[in-house]
Amino acid sequence: MGYVKAGDGTGLHYEEHGSGRPLVLVHGWTFSGRFFDRNLPALAEHARVVSIDLRGHGDSSKPGHGYRIARLAKDLYDLLEALDLRGATVLGWSLGCPVIWSYLELFGAHRVKAAVFVEQTPRQYYAADWTYAHAVCFDDAALAALQAHTGADPSGQDRRQLETITATELSTNERNLFLAEMAKCPPAVRSAVMADHTRADWRDVLPTLDLPTLVLVARRDEVFDWRGPAWVGEHMPKARTVFFEHSGHALFLDEPEKFNRIVTKFHTSDRSRA
Repeated sequence: MGYVKAGDGTGLHYEEHGSGRPLVLVHGWTFSGRFFDRNLPALAEHARVVSIDLRGHGDSSKPGHGYRIARLAKDLYDLLEALDLRGATVLGWSLGCPVIWSYLELFGAHRVKAAVFVEQTPRQYYAADWTYAHAVCFDDAALAALQAHTGADPSGQDRRQLETITATELSTNERNLFLAEMAKCPPAVRSAVMADHTRADWRDVLPTLDLPTLVLVARRDEVFDWRGPAWVGEHMPKARTVFFEHSGHALFLDEPEKFNRIVTKFHTSDRSRA
């Protein structure tokens, strides 16, 4: 484990396991790299696995600025530069997906060969032409309510959120670990990140991203209608979509063996290294 400094001086915490071509894991909103603990040993048998804590999350610094998707994308850029990671596969879960989409839009495929997108819709708000909205944060009024609840009772919000992201039971130790990690994300950070993230619409960008891509979709997600994340795979020109029939939002926790196998096969394939 260690720290690198982002361009604005923010300390970004990361953990590193294994060796080989880099596989970089980017977590979701209020979470941390520790949410991938179940998967790291298997993935690290075939890759140099780097898991980052986004700014304001986990053990990364909590500055009073920079909680926009574009800034998080620049943090990812700074991590890849600082660790001299080349030809990486970048894997985003939930919020981690738009962080990578923004990275690709801003910096192209710099240091990146392939991408994996796990359970994120290209648009979170309802619209006349988009019905696959976020279950809780689906318009500005719902955002305001979520921000109020998070500010008044962050630990309660964490417990409710943790209950919705898996379709299987977590062990007591895992549940306690995850809640402790979520508690490291201050309410002000949560509010600012969600406000920027949830209003975005990536449907115009995704068809322009032509790197080899794997899209993982959970059929039993309580956060998104599965058709929203599936849209990503349908509209990226070099994407392959795999469905997880028995999983919720954190499909790598519900079906870890399948997740590890599919991600490893993709990462080590000629297609993702081309």
